[in-house]
Amino acid sequence: MTDNENTPTAETEAVQTRSGFVALIGPTNAGKSTLLNRLVGAKVSIVSHKVQTTRAIVRGIAIHGSAQIVFMDTPGIFKPRRRLDRAMVTSAWGGAKDADVIMLLIDSERGLRGDAEAILEGLKEVKQPKILVLNKIDRVKAEDLLKLAAVANEAVEFERTFMISATTGSGCEDLMNFLAERLPEGPWYYPEDQISDLPMRQLAAEITREKLFLRLHQELPYASHVETEKWEERKDGSVRIEQVIYVERESQKKIALGKGGEAIKAISTAARKELSEILEQPVHLFLFVKVRENWGDDPARFREMGLEFPKG
Repeated sequence: MTDNENTPTAETEAVQTRSGFVALIGPTNAGKSTLLNRLVGAKVSIVSHKVQTTRAIVRGIAIHGSAQIVFMDTPGIFKPRRRLDRAMVTSAWGGAKDADVIMLLIDSERGLRGDAEAILEGLKEVKQPKILVLNKIDRVKAEDLLKLAAVANEAVEFERTFMISATTGSGCEDLMNFLAERLPEGPWYYPEDQISDLPMRQLAAEITREKLFLRLHQELPYASHVETEKWEERKDGSVRIEQVIYVERESQKKIALGKGGEAIKAISTAARKELSEILEQPVHLFLFVKVRENWGDDPARFREMGLEFPKG
């Protein structure tokens, strides 16, 4: 046997893969869902101008080089008032403590006021490696960004600070390069073509919930929930989906339906269009609005959302 036969070639050497979980935490409306969709390269989390739209942890899966990065988009951390609020905040901190790396996203325009300050305090007790990501940098002066980064790094020991725009993608490549190298060596957790661990029925419900928020703005409070009740693949290649929008009062049902059914038709049209694009097949979407009083105190609804029902 010659020396050449003992020497591994480029073809026989396996590429060392890396994989791990990155928890994306931050105050409400910091841009977490927008950033997740940007980094994954597809829509996996709903985006709305309304705060607290992400309710449970959504995992978005990105491949960067030989690394598989599993992002966990957690609900925005804020001062809880209701049972649902408490479940969302508990879910966010639980996701952070289960991750290989914690990524704190701060809205540069709002800075460290309010909830952001409380999150920094909470991060002092978390042992995992942490990085700071300042978002919306295109709206803030450079000197203000540097001051913001300095104050945050003084409060918590971050390994690195990144300045990005989730909307334009500026700075995101550097962030991905760092994460791909920072995660531990090991096999990938998911198939290469999978972008989320959300079941398609749940993702479809999330898309309809987003359209509900976008259409109704401040008219319908957070006392609404969407469930996919039927999913039928049809012989002609299309899919029939039936979903129920649950609200707590009859007055809210009237808002969701709109005058002459105008609101529900617009919501259905927008959701059906996006679902058809994601599924790459024709979609027949049927929406129903039902009143379920105090659904926010129903453990079954929490399980449907992927949240633990808080006691007390």
